[in-house]
Amino acid sequence: MADTPLQQPPPTGTPVTTREALDEVSPLLRSARARRWRRQIFAITWLAYVGFYFVRQAFSVAKLGILDDPSVNTVLTEHVLGIIDAVYLAAYAAGQFLWGMWADRFGPRVVVIGGMAGAIAAACLMGLNSALLVFGGAMVIQGLSQSAGWAPLCKNMGNFFAVGERGRVLGVWSTNYAFGGLVAPPFLGWIAYSVLDSWRAAFLAGAATLAVVLLLFVLLQRNSPRDVGLPDPTDPTDPTDPVEIAEPTNPAEPTEPSLSPGPGAGSEPRRSAVGLYRETLRDRMVLTLGLCYFLLKPARYAILLWGPVIVSHRLPEINKVGATLIPIAFGVTGVLAPILVGWVSDRLFRSRRVPACVLALGVLTAALALFMPLTAAGSVGVMIAVLAVIGLAVYAADAMISCVAAVDFGSAKGAGTAAGLVNGCGSVGAILGGLLPGFLSGGVLFTGFAGAALLAGLLMLPHWNRVPRPTS
Repeated sequence: MADTPLQQPPPTGTPVTTREALDEVSPLLRSARARRWRRQIFAITWLAYVGFYFVRQAFSVAKLGILDDPSVNTVLTEHVLGIIDAVYLAAYAAGQFLWGMWADRFGPRVVVIGGMAGAIAAACLMGLNSALLVFGGAMVIQGLSQSAGWAPLCKNMGNFFAVGERGRVLGVWSTNYAFGGLVAPPFLGWIAYSVLDSWRAAFLAGAATLAVVLLLFVLLQRNSPRDVGLPDPTDPTDPTDPVEIAEPTNPAEPTEPSLSPGPGAGSEPRRSAVGLYRETLRDRMVLTLGLCYFLLKPARYAILLWGPVIVSHRLPEINKVGATLIPIAFGVTGVLAPILVGWVSDRLFRSRRVPACVLALGVLTAALALFMPLTAAGSVGVMIAVLAVIGLAVYAADAMISCVAAVDFGSAKGAGTAAGLVNGCGSVGAILGGLLPGFLSGGVLFTGFAGAALLAGLLMLPHWNRVPRPTS
C-alpha cells in the first residue's frame, strides 16, 4: 500500500488516469448497464450517509426541549449533556478504527446495515426513556453505530470507481455529510416543536427516517461490481466485457438482496484484523493522513457544535435566532467544497490529492488566523463571509483527506481499513473540538486552530507529488 512519487516512470500495470484512457482500459465504463449500476451505487450510498445524520443530529435538536423540561432537566443538566456528547464522540472514534477493517473483511453491506439498525434502536431508546444511564448507554451505541457508516461507504464507492475519476466522483459524493448536517436539524426541529411539541419526537422522527433509508439500502446496494456480474473498474486485466453481458432474464439474478458479503467481498482470502492493520500502519502516507485529519477536525467540530455561541459572543447585538442562522454559511459552502476540490484534484493535478489538500489548508490557516480581527468590528456581513470561507476550506480539506485520499492510498484491498484509521484519528480530534471552546477564549482557540491547520499543511507538503501504488 505504499505510495509512489508521480515523477517516477509508472510501473507496468499502472492505471492510466485520464478519462479517455480509463474508458480504454476499463470495460466497466462502457456498458449502459454498468453506468446504471454505478449511478445506483452512488445514489444509495450518498443517501445512506445523509440518513445517518437524521439520527445523529436528533440529540442536538432535543437539547433545547430537554433543558426546558422540568421533569428531566434537574438530572439532564447542560453540563451532563456535554458529558454525554463527549461519550458519544469517544465511542464514535473507537468505532472508526474497527468498522473499516470489518468492511474489508466482510464487505460494506453487512457493516452499514448493522450500523443503521443500531442507530435506529439507540434513537428509539432515547426517545422513550430519559433515565441518565439509558441516555449514556444509548449514546455509546449511537456512537459505535454512526461510525459504521463512513469508512465502509467510502470503500463501497471505491469498489465501483477507478482512481482517475474518484476526485470528481467522490468530491460530489462527499457532499452527503454537509448536506445531512444542513437539512436534518430543521426537519427534526419542525417535527419536534411545531408538529408534536415534544423533544422526544426528534429521536423518533430521526429513527423513522433512517428506517426508510435502511430499507432502500437493503434493496439497492451491492458490495462490488463483481456482485452484479461486472468487472473491477481498477483492474485492466479483467477479461470480462460488460458490453457482452446480457441483462438477467430473472430480475432477482444476480442482484438478489443478501446480507452476506457476496462474491465481491469474499473472492479473495480474508486477512486477519491484525494483518490488515499491520499492512495499513506500514504505509507512511496513510499515517500522515491520519495525523493531518486529527489536526484538522477540531476546527470543524468547534464551529458545528459551538457556532451559535461563537457568533453570539462576537456579535452580542444579534438575537438567538440570528446567532443560529448565521453559521449556516459555514454549512452551505461545506456542501460546495467537496465538489470543487474533487474537480481540482482530478483535472488540475491529474488525480494527485495532496496539492488540493495543501491549498485548502493554506486558505483555512489564513481564515482562522484572521477570524478574530476581521469580526472585531461587529459586522454581520463580514461574519458570514469569514464563516463561508472557513467552511469552504475546512470541508475541502476534510473531504479530500477523509475520503478520496484515504481510499486511494488504502488500495482496493485495504481501503476500508485505511479510511477507518484516518477517520478514527480525526474523530479523536473532534472530541477536542467539542470540549475546547468551553474552556478557551476565542483568540486562543482560533489561533490554536490556525496553527494546527498550518502544521497539517506542512506535514502534507513533502508528499506533493505522491500517487497511490497501483493495485496488484
